[in-house]
Amino acid sequence: MLDLVVLSLHFFLCFLIFLAIWRGHKDVDLPSSGPAETRPDGLIWIGKEEDVKRSRRTTAKVKGREVVVFYHEGKFHALDSRCYHEGGPLRLGEIEDIDGQACIVCPWHKYVITLETGEGLYEGINPLEPSPRPQWQSKGVKQRIHKVTIDNGNVYVSPPDLSVSFDSDYFADKYKNGGDLSMAK
Repeated sequence: MLDLVVLSLHFFLCFLIFLAIWRGHKDVDLPSSGPAETRPDGLIWIGKEEDVKRSRRTTAKVKGREVVVFYHEGKFHALDSRCYHEGGPLRLGEIEDIDGQACIVCPWHKYVITLETGEGLYEGINPLEPSPRPQWQSKGVKQRIHKVTIDNGNVYVSPPDLSVSFDSDYFADKYKNGGDLSMAK
């Protein structure tokens, strides 16, 4: 009988852990604002500055691409919303400080991307060192970032410069027409 009670408690705790994980990220995502307004200078309106600051992240369509805008430690960052690796929804990822850089960690496969530059980071060792220890290293710029402009209390994003390609372009194109901003797998 005691075994049945212990087993029941185990399943109950597992269920509670599942609910905590399933509940998702603590940040509130602003709902998509529908068709984006484009200014004569080409900037695309994302939302009110205070709303984006309050939510800390929001998604929008920029020239058909899903873009996520983060507000982190006093700065705005925008990048393609799908991870360059397998298209994971970056808006659901956790922001972590890695080697002094603010990074988004993809919720699907834990790929690390800097918010400032779009570089993919990995932790590796140099086996030729006498006592190798893991260090963060760059894979190069993998994720397309977008310039954010704040003007008169509004947040704008510049359209992408498609003359240069990035690994994240594949998933940006894949989800361009059929992708929804809920970004479910």
